[in-house]
Amino acid sequence: MKTKSVLELADIKAIAAGAEAEALKNNWPVTIAIADDGGHLVWLQRLDGAAAMSAHVAPAKAQTAAVSRRETKVYEDMINGGRTAFLSAPGLDTMLEGGVPIVKDGQVIGAVGVSGVKSNEDAQIAKAGIAAIGL
Repeated sequence: MKTKSVLELADIKAIAAGAEAEALKNNWPVTIAIADDGGHLVWLQRLDGAAAMSAHVAPAKAQTAAVSRRETKVYEDMINGGRTAFLSAPGLDTMLEGGVPIVKDGQVIGAVGVSGVKSNEDAQIAKAGIAAIGL
């Protein structure tokens, strides 16, 4: 049996603060979502000026990254590369870049999803949040 780390509230708050700082530094109005390893939403934060739709997209990105155990950019690239049949894959809420898994000791312990600016900028914000806890 393996032992696996889990996100605690202090970790989630630190990730959210790191992501928020990155977004504010760049003047990017986004929604930040954090999911546990099962894709369940544990944090949602919509910054001032973020589009209402981003509050739907960010959790979907986090969920997809958590359950698939990979960045959502993988799916966006796959589809843009012509594998459009992948759009029918069950259980993946969105395949847009901006969902990043949180990995500790080789195990996915959650994910961050960000929506509101360009997809690569969303991913940049998510990664800054994850870096805030040293991962």
